[in-house]
Amino acid sequence: MLDILAHTLRRHPDRPAVLGTTPTGTVRTKATYGDLADLTDRCTGALHARGVGCGGTVGVAVRPGPRALAVLLALHRLGARAAVLDPGAGPDVLRARLALARPDLVLADATAQAVAGWARPLARRARLALPDLTELGPVATVGPRMPGCAPALDTDGRGARPPRPVDGDGDAVVVFTSGTTSRPRAVVHTRSSIAAGMATVADLVRPEAGRPVLGGTFFVLVPSLASGAPVALPARSTRVLVRQLRRLAPQATYLTPPQLRRLLAEGSRFNGRVWTGSAPATAELLTRVKRAGADEAWGVYALTELFPAAAVEQADKAAFTGDGDLAGAPLPGVTARTDASGELLLSGPAARDRYLGEDPDPWVATGDRARLDGGRIVLEGRCKDMVLRHAENIYPGLYEPALHLPGVELAVLVGVSAQDGDERLVAVVQPAPGADRAALRAALAGPLERMGSARPDAVLLADVPLSGRSLKPDRAAAARLAARSLAAGRPSQRSRA
Repeated sequence: MLDILAHTLRRHPDRPAVLGTTPTGTVRTKATYGDLADLTDRCTGALHARGVGCGGTVGVAVRPGPRALAVLLALHRLGARAAVLDPGAGPDVLRARLALARPDLVLADATAQAVAGWARPLARRARLALPDLTELGPVATVGPRMPGCAPALDTDGRGARPPRPVDGDGDAVVVFTSGTTSRPRAVVHTRSSIAAGMATVADLVRPEAGRPVLGGTFFVLVPSLASGAPVALPARSTRVLVRQLRRLAPQATYLTPPQLRRLLAEGSRFNGRVWTGSAPATAELLTRVKRAGADEAWGVYALTELFPAAAVEQADKAAFTGDGDLAGAPLPGVTARTDASGELLLSGPAARDRYLGEDPDPWVATGDRARLDGGRIVLEGRCKDMVLRHAENIYPGLYEPALHLPGVELAVLVGVSAQDGDERLVAVVQPAPGADRAALRAALAGPLERMGSARPDAVLLADVPLSGRSLKPDRAAAARLAARSLAAGRPSQRSRA
């Protein structure tokens, strides 16, 4: 895939590659195919001159865009691996991650370095935090250099002539996922697993040359550009994103469920095919996207360890009447099974090689309870989300889909301590904008009754707290919200005595 992209960049230098959008919604070309090819060449030469080569590790803290893509392509050409650093993780977490990855060099743009001294107020507003630059080891600035930043990466073309592209397998990228400052955890993908994942995306989406795609991840950029489709990075502002969708009319749109919900609340229209993942995508949400004009609306089940694993279109998801959340059939090459505890295990060419500092393992333990129904994956909740009530194990994922009725934007089931070793089960239901709450409570009566012994002790109509870059439901925060509600003794929210 990356070889195809390199060839395509050379063949069509004047073709728009990365599109930007002004606050008024005007679409402009941020980089052509030729610009990307030239920037990649210059980054490759500059990194080679700095001693980066096959088997080396480079930390990357560069915002998504042409420069970040050029850096990653240059590292791939050199056979080095990229350790992706999140400036928003905080200095303590970053120190721990850097100690584990031990990069030979850190590449950071000016925004990521802001907290180091030259613009601390800006950094605080952007929720960015890096340790002092002196703690990071060798650092180079990618892009415009501001006062106080590390020396710029020399990409003016005077660097040493880069060697021939590395041809073979090896570590490609390190992505930190979880863990603590004392024991960070990072996923290691190889060149072959990254290539397999991008090939799966290309086969699933089939982007057409010349028609724009809206999305910002590496797995969106590379397959789209290799197919000749320009890519627009999604605007952070919802109002600008609405204008962006209208002006671009993209053939394919990749957005998270929270982004889709905000767009729908603004009355946005869609076209082409819409893809969403990183957080739960209900049948109701996908249905609303199709009603807003999309030809197809897909939920993608993917993990950092294996991207993508399964996909399901709205029509199939809406037609599913069984317990649990239908994630779809495993994509070609993906093998799925469950262990004795019901946890879903996945394997395939796109699966990560290992966790950094651990031995390789062909099976990815997802942390999700699931069952296989006619070859399709049906999720039954997170293994650690189990609620124990009256000596009965209750798995929220089995029942949450039934709560996603028209007028419900998001719903989770959480356990709240009853102070006697038991737990109380609370449904936190987020109404859609403009929904009639009394009518919604009446509509929920049927699904709640059908839950049988898993029926919640209380129903709380409130916004579901979100967390993380993907804005997934924060169950711990939702449980605290539910606990405060129960402590306040609001009788109107009780589901049963």
